[in-house]
Amino acid sequence: MKEKAYHEKVIIDNELKLRELLQTLPHFCKDYFIGIEPTTSSRTRLAYAYDLGIFFEYMHENNPVCKKTDITDFSLELLDEIKASDIEEYLSWLKFYIKDDVEHTNNERGISRKLACLRSFYHFFFRTERIATNPAELVKMPKLHEKTIVRLDVDEVASLLDEVESGENLTKRQRAYHAQTKKRDLALLTLMLGTGIRVSECVGLDMTDVDFKNNGIKVHRKGGYESIVYFGEEVEQALLEYMKERSEIFPAEGNANALFLSMQKKRMSVRSVENLVKKYSKLVTSLKNITPHKLRSTYGTTLYQESGDIYLVADVLGHKDVNTTRKHYAAQADERRRQAAKIVRLREK
Repeated sequence: MKEKAYHEKVIIDNELKLRELLQTLPHFCKDYFIGIEPTTSSRTRLAYAYDLGIFFEYMHENNPVCKKTDITDFSLELLDEIKASDIEEYLSWLKFYIKDDVEHTNNERGISRKLACLRSFYHFFFRTERIATNPAELVKMPKLHEKTIVRLDVDEVASLLDEVESGENLTKRQRAYHAQTKKRDLALLTLMLGTGIRVSECVGLDMTDVDFKNNGIKVHRKGGYESIVYFGEEVEQALLEYMKERSEIFPAEGNANALFLSMQKKRMSVRSVENLVKKYSKLVTSLKNITPHKLRSTYGTTLYQESGDIYLVADVLGHKDVNTTRKHYAAQADERRRQAAKIVRLREK
C-alpha cells in the first residue's frame, strides 16, 4: 500500500476525531459540519467541534431548561430559545472556568474565536431557514488589541544556530543526544528561519519535496494548496549535510518519505519541533518566549525590512490576503516611516 502524504494523514486523523466528538454533541450538529465541509479545513471543523462541545456543556450546566436533557438529546428548537444575553454570559464565563479540576482561561482572542464559531453555527441554521433567530450575530466581537511581534534579533539568530552546532550550553542529559540530532536540528531551524514556513508545513515535508537543482521546497499550505518556497545558500548547506545523514537512516514503517525524523525514526510532530525550538532558544534569550511561529515572524520581519515589499512578504509566507500580512507587520511599516523622517536633511547643521 502506498504511503499516505502527511497532510492526507492529518485530514484523516482530524476526521476521525470529529466523528468521535459528534457522538457527544446534539444530533443536528452533524448537518452543520456536513454543510461547512466544502468551505473549511479539517482543522477548522475539529476546532469548531471542540468549541461547540464547551458551549453545550456550559448550557447544560447553567441553563435550567437544558439541565433536564442530555446534551445529545438537545433539539434544534433550543437554538431559538437561547438569547444574545445567554451567549454574552457564556463568553464572560469563558474567561475563567474549572473543568475536571483543571483551570481554563481564555483571552480576548480565544473568546473571539469561540464567538466566531457560534456565529458560523447559528448562521448555517438561520440561512437554511431551520431556526427563526440569530442571537450570535447580535453579540459584539471583543476588541482585539494589537500584539507586539516577538522575534529574534540578528545576533540572537546567529547565537541560536551556534548553540545548535556546539551544544555546549545544553544539560548533560541533552548533550548525550546532541551528536545524534545536531545536523537534523540545524537543518530544521535553518530552514524555518530561512524560509518562514509554518511548523506544520515543515514537519509535513517529504524527502522528494526538496529540490536542490532549483533550491526550492514544495510545501502543502494552510488551505490545501501547494506552493514552492525557495531557499538560500545557508539553508542549502544545512539541508545537504542533514540529507547525507538522513539517507543512512532506516525509518519506522509508514515513515519512509518523511524528511525530518524523530529519535524513534518516525516523522517529527509539531509538538516535538515546538520542544526543540524551546530547548535551544532558552539558551539564547530568557526574555522572549520563542516558538516556531516566532521564527516565522523573524523571517517575515527581516524580509520586509530588507525589501519593503508587503506583497512579496505575503506571497512568500503564504498569506492569501495581504491585509493579514499588513496587520502583522504594520509596526515595521511605522518604523520605516520614522526612519524616513530622519533621512531627509533640509539644511546642514
